[in-house]
Amino acid sequence: TTEIYTLSLHDALPICTHYDLIVRNGSVVDGTGAEPFAADIAITDGTIVAVGEVTGTATKEIDAAGKLVTPGFVDIHTHYDAQAIWDTHMSPSSLHGVTTVVMGNCGVGFAPCRPEDRNKLIELMEGVEDIPGAVMHEGLDWTWESFPEYLDALEKKPRDVDVAALLPHSAVRVNVMGDRAVAFEPANDDDIAKMRAITKEAVLAGALGVSTSRTTSHKTLAGEYIPTLRVYENELMGLANGLADAGSGFLEAVSDWITDEGEDTINAAPDPVEAFGILKRVAQNSGRPMVYTLAQRNSAPEMFDNLLEMNRKAYEDEGVNIRPVFPPRAIGILLGLQASQTPFSGCPTFKTINDLPLEEKVAKLRDPAIREQILSEDPVKESTFPLIHRMSYKYMFPFTDKNYQPQEDDSMEAVASRSNKTAPELAYDWLVDNGGKNFLYMPITNYSDFSLSASEKLLNEKMAIMGLGDGGAHVGFILDAGFPTWLLAHWGKAERKFAIPELVRRLTSDTAGAAGLGDRGRIAVGLKGDLNVIDWDTLDFEAPYVIQDLPAGGKRLMQGASGYDYTIVSGEVTHKDGTPTGVLPGKLIRGQRGMPEMAIAAE
Repeated sequence: TTEIYTLSLHDALPICTHYDLIVRNGSVVDGTGAEPFAADIAITDGTIVAVGEVTGTATKEIDAAGKLVTPGFVDIHTHYDAQAIWDTHMSPSSLHGVTTVVMGNCGVGFAPCRPEDRNKLIELMEGVEDIPGAVMHEGLDWTWESFPEYLDALEKKPRDVDVAALLPHSAVRVNVMGDRAVAFEPANDDDIAKMRAITKEAVLAGALGVSTSRTTSHKTLAGEYIPTLRVYENELMGLANGLADAGSGFLEAVSDWITDEGEDTINAAPDPVEAFGILKRVAQNSGRPMVYTLAQRNSAPEMFDNLLEMNRKAYEDEGVNIRPVFPPRAIGILLGLQASQTPFSGCPTFKTINDLPLEEKVAKLRDPAIREQILSEDPVKESTFPLIHRMSYKYMFPFTDKNYQPQEDDSMEAVASRSNKTAPELAYDWLVDNGGKNFLYMPITNYSDFSLSASEKLLNEKMAIMGLGDGGAHVGFILDAGFPTWLLAHWGKAERKFAIPELVRRLTSDTAGAAGLGDRGRIAVGLKGDLNVIDWDTLDFEAPYVIQDLPAGGKRLMQGASGYDYTIVSGEVTHKDGTPTGVLPGKLIRGQRGMPEMAIAAE
């Protein structure tokens, strides 16, 4: 029988006879990577107080016989910065076992912000993260200017998950430099000193760190680059030194390692060695941890291995705490008449009918004359899609049977080579079929060899962090917030290439540790009572669909899951059988934290 620990913050207490919640008879996968073990779990006041054979009673008991019991999943790369202001449910993430989200990634967000800069930040979020401007204009109440005031606004709303926030570099730069920030002027010493002070203030108020972006893929719909695109190293050091001043926080970065072919930049294309070197030196010189996005570009797959080798040397040989965050499959775009993008969205004729109701739009597109006209037009020249230069019929597939690993022979380009239609004609006809409800799937990273080998490689790297689901963002063309379910269902269940405990560790203690959240991510006495009760036999992800539940009538892509019998936050059931219960125990997390005294005592 597993020994039972029941502790307070100060003294060991007698074994309790009554708890708030007991999850009984489960196969516990504790988040450390250790083998599953049979145990009951008792939770009181939101904290795990007993693990083992628990006697006594509880206000609520759950029989988890035959089920896995895991810690709640911790997702450190989301963009719920706006949704968390107007919504109590952080879906899709909360439908996939996620109980803690970190938002404010990629250098974009809404604080600090003066009233006169609100439109700038909305336009940036609209372009970078594909959240419609009208949605944000209606949904954001702007009761804040400073970052601490933004945290105060977040704290007022209950949710189905805990939320934590990073300070976004673009907002800081605009706040300090005004129009000079968006004109890409270098920051002077006074600017950097102010950014450093804002960073310290934000972390002391509760930010988990600061985020930045150095990629040409991040633009407004007007085609303007993110203000932080090519900032100098001294500006990044100013932010990192602000973290050091506060004695807490990590840096999150997304960077260009190469420039898309055919895409102009405000500076020369980055040298990958120097681009990585900048991030490494900032982490090394500040003494603060850093995470960054690493995905294999289809057009330059060799760069992936080069970056991975540079990171191994920095992390393993030089002791620099810099770690890549990677996706468990390809990052893919869903193109469709219900989505925000199609291969023809930049065509002038398509634009004239795009806002019609779906049925009317399909009727127009079936007109042979309109079809011929659209197919004759340039889809790139008037496109507002930031990723238009990465659109390729070679990597574009009909999305059927929830298939995220299509074969090369099924691409639009490959099928066209065997038919009497061009690839654009095939794509057009596929989108119009089925009442306009079909999707095309276009993997833009981690699919250069038409396999998931890049993700598999990183799943074998202990220093790499699984993530990049982007929950809350790209609401009209990317739906990857279901990565946790896909990771388990594909790599653990379908392929059986990785053991369940290791995959659960990837979703829990590894991500919690990287974010500096020592109070969660494992099932142990003294840690937070966030759990998933999972039916492994039925665990699966559902097909994407479109719902219209955003402010101003906005639409978004949604994806549910099966197999999550219960999701529990702070000892309260937030989801049962994939359906929200209406219970909202989620809170704002203020700042990084170590392991609670109770957990230390239990060890």
